[in-house]
Amino acid sequence: MAAALKIDFVSDIACPWCAIGLASLDSALETLAGEVQASVHFQPFELNPQMPAEGQDIDEHLAQKYGVTPEQSAQNREAIRARGEAVGFSFDMSRRSRIYNTFDAHRLLHWAGLEGRQAELEHALFAAHFTEGRNPSDHAVLIDVAARAGLDAERARSILAGDEYADAVHERERFYLDHGIHAVPAVIVNDRHLIQGGQPAEVFASALRRIAAEATPV
Repeated sequence: MAAALKIDFVSDIACPWCAIGLASLDSALETLAGEVQASVHFQPFELNPQMPAEGQDIDEHLAQKYGVTPEQSAQNREAIRARGEAVGFSFDMSRRSRIYNTFDAHRLLHWAGLEGRQAELEHALFAAHFTEGRNPSDHAVLIDVAARAGLDAERARSILAGDEYADAVHERERFYLDHGIHAVPAVIVNDRHLIQGGQPAEVFASALRRIAAEATPV
């Protein structure tokens, strides 16, 4: 019998390691098909909550925030690209030159969860930002990506035109910060077990198998 696992995937659309971590988690869950029955919920985290609407040049941002030189930034991007390729996610680094605010994307993800299309939207947002180089704070982009994920475009437009789900997103962000989550991706299983970072699929699979041994079968 399969073990029931509740998985909260805390992430930001602007986080390349979150895209890698999700691809690895997906692969691990495929490996564990029949052993676990997972319900995955995507939770909001903003790496740069004060980022203005126009965004910031990525090299300038990394230099200011982390003290990274342009050469180090280029090396890091190549390492990320290679890791992505290894897990089946395509990064086109030539198309991504700026860091953007992602709060509205998280509002749409909250709505998508209510509509049962959250995973589809999360995957589509990562692809739009990291593979296609699109701006995840641009409402036209978000509406198009929502439609691609099987959501109603006019409803997405209405949400983005106002402040729907803003309080809910802020509440979830505060919850995870208050519980010690300060870096993403953070994978929380059954509200108890934390797997931190964009781990390889085999690391996720091993950890989930151990947790499943203690879980209730379904």
